[in-house]
Amino acid sequence: MSARTRQSLRFPARQGGRRRRAWPAAAAVAIGVMTLGVLAPPAASDSAAPAAAAARQDAVQRALNTLVRDDGMPAALASVQDRNGRARTYTAGVGDLTTGAKVPRDGQVRIGSNTKTFTAVVVLQLVAERRVSLDAFVDTYLPGLVRGKGIDGGRITVRQLLQHTSGLPDYGMHLDDDEIRNRYFEPRELLDLALEHPATAAPGKKWGYSNTNYVLAGLIVQKVTGRPLAEEMDRRIIKRIGLRHTYFPAPGEMTIRGPHPRGYHRSPADGPLRDFTEMDPSAGWAAGQLISTNSDLNRFFTALLAGRLLPPAQLAEMRTTVPAGTSGLRYGLGLTSRPLSCGGVYWGHGGDIAGYETRGGVTEGGRAANVAVTSIPTDEAAARHVNDAVDKALCG
Repeated sequence: MSARTRQSLRFPARQGGRRRRAWPAAAAVAIGVMTLGVLAPPAASDSAAPAAAAARQDAVQRALNTLVRDDGMPAALASVQDRNGRARTYTAGVGDLTTGAKVPRDGQVRIGSNTKTFTAVVVLQLVAERRVSLDAFVDTYLPGLVRGKGIDGGRITVRQLLQHTSGLPDYGMHLDDDEIRNRYFEPRELLDLALEHPATAAPGKKWGYSNTNYVLAGLIVQKVTGRPLAEEMDRRIIKRIGLRHTYFPAPGEMTIRGPHPRGYHRSPADGPLRDFTEMDPSAGWAAGQLISTNSDLNRFFTALLAGRLLPPAQLAEMRTTVPAGTSGLRYGLGLTSRPLSCGGVYWGHGGDIAGYETRGGVTEGGRAANVAVTSIPTDEAAARHVNDAVDKALCG
């Protein structure tokens, strides 16, 4: 995974039959050679905002403009919500490079690994119901399923799956773009692909991001509940807190249902942008399949951190973190914390999937922000600018 410690939030793959990271490679590339349209102004507020808030909102718009103008993102979108629930949406760039169509405000995007937080919430709800134990071994629920070179489901706990300390190899490293885009994968196929490769570490010894962990978490949910993961997510989270624009695409569903900007992908990192809006997202499944909007993500993370989805004991487990890289990022049980320039941290996750990247979360004070761009950054500056946009939205 990328050395820039964004690996905790991505869904990597290989390309062109060669086992490389394709979502995306960590190579520097200058993009700003195409005209990307007029930068949209910030949305009008429902009520007059104080001067400090106005300055903060201007900073958010400027950050999105930078992502389009300097980093070559076709579009950038943001939603910022204060602790009282008042929200603003922002856009920059164009929603379709072919037609020049406007970016839909708060448009739907593929949210990639933010899906992991939803999966973790369902598992922790089952823990609260005493149907799953965090310290039980995977074999307790999926006996004999997880076996390989240095891999034994009788030694890996549910907690280690959710915290990426299982040592399981990542199946995503061994898929190419065309497979991901056009092929439907059953979850067991993804697991089998991972188990062809040796463990990366002994269970509990090392943090190492692996989408395989969350495929297993999803399989445990299905085994324990007897229901599809998508139905459990919908019943336990999406409908419960009123996420009107969030859904788990059905098998074979390659389009995005609501208004959305088109997503573009570079593979290799110095190659041309390709329209990747329509794709089969099943390679993500419990690790990365959901579609949502920035405002729905704000609503989700706000509800989660406010204790509306989990009892205090399970939320505390979720917020118990280990170091994840060198940028101050820490990983809990499907939830990350990242330092803010204004002090403190924000809680969220983030996600990359070909065509889209999302970053954001909620502060301890209840301010929420999410930013989406319609191409995964392929250089350090662009990656930093996405995180800077979130920081400006949360700090001012």
